[in-house]
Amino acid sequence: MENLKRKKIKQLVISCDGGAASGKTTGAKLVSKKYNLKFLSSGLLYRYVSYLLLKSKPRNKIFFLEKKFNNLNYNKLKKINLHTPEISEYSAIIAKNKDVRKILKRYQIKFSKKFKSCCIEGRDISTKILPNSDLKFYFICNINTAALRRYKELKKKSKNIRLKDVKRALRKRDRLDKQRKISPLLKHRDSIIVNTQKLNKKEMVEKMSKHIENLIN
Repeated sequence: MENLKRKKIKQLVISCDGGAASGKTTGAKLVSKKYNLKFLSSGLLYRYVSYLLLKSKPRNKIFFLEKKFNNLNYNKLKKINLHTPEISEYSAIIAKNKDVRKILKRYQIKFSKKFKSCCIEGRDISTKILPNSDLKFYFICNINTAALRRYKELKKKSKNIRLKDVKRALRKRDRLDKQRKISPLLKHRDSIIVNTQKLNKKEMVEKMSKHIENLIN
């Protein structure tokens, strides 16, 4: 893959949205590395919320979460296994809670202001969190390709994972995300579609880079 060394861009905010296992996290991470952007996964934030609530079972969930996210070090999340089936299922439920979404929205906006050159991926980044982002990408992928991709990821951590269960979980997650009343998964009118079913990693980065280069030049 092309290894482009460049000076740090002073200000560039990119938002990436899409369904589960659509490739948005991979795409966002790769362009973040290429252009020296700070990366943030909103999905990881929701998984962390689920992890905290399942582990601590606080009486006042919102107060508890506000305290946790007040000075959260995002790098801390990378050291925790947040991709268990239990956390995945609970994350979809938590995502419907407007008070939880407010807490995470504040954190994500604060993150984008602190690191003026950043790339944030999720499901409502372009539509609700950062509608004024400089560049917006919307990732799509066939359910069979997405399920196989997620299955290979999960298989490394658990040999009991079955492909049909992963596919069923992805269908359910996308349905819940698109149908929820609060901040549903939608394509912003300015978003550039990235179909990862037809692209490998190199081609995906090249497609995204073309639009980034056009903008910064």
